[in-house]
Amino acid sequence: MYIPTINHLTDLSEILEFIQRFSFGTIITSVEGKPIATPLPFLASVQDNQIVLQAHFAKANEHWKYIVDQESLIIFQEPHAYISPSHYEKEQNVPTWNYISVHLYGKAIWAPSEEVSQRILEASIDFYESTYQKQWYGLSEDYKSRMLKGIVAFEFFVSEIQAKKKISQNRTEKEQVQIAEALSKSSSTQDQLIGEYMSKNFKKSK
Repeated sequence: MYIPTINHLTDLSEILEFIQRFSFGTIITSVEGKPIATPLPFLASVQDNQIVLQAHFAKANEHWKYIVDQESLIIFQEPHAYISPSHYEKEQNVPTWNYISVHLYGKAIWAPSEEVSQRILEASIDFYESTYQKQWYGLSEDYKSRMLKGIVAFEFFVSEIQAKKKISQNRTEKEQVQIAEALSKSSSTQDQLIGEYMSKNFKKSK
């Protein structure tokens, strides 16, 4: 990913927070020279200063067969917003797009047992809907075993991070404030989120 220095996001805690907030990513792997992609919800944590992701495929999706012996790319890309030149102080300007995107390269290992798969699945339940845990634990062991046999859980160990936060850092202070305020008032959730990130970034720089 092309990342100008001004847009380079390097803070590991900020990257992790972004992934956890927008956790529905896309894993991309090359198979015989052709990229294949699967969108999945991911759990993210930091272990020994390295980002580790957990997720699972449906076993019927053969993508899981190719993630162990080669490098894959996982992309997290939300939110994004159109930026009108009407917010700029000079007329001679063009529209652009603000966005945040995190690209993670690495390799995966399959869960070595049904027990480990179950731990990953239950961690997902805890993260996405902890109130469902009671219902899950009340299901029969036979039913849960059959569900677990239909998935392939895995851990993904990140070896390279490319993170970009393009939120008008190259504009004047007045322009940044105007853009953030306009986006925050938009009816679009994506616009509002970019406005939120711009406001946070502006406060940090003060």
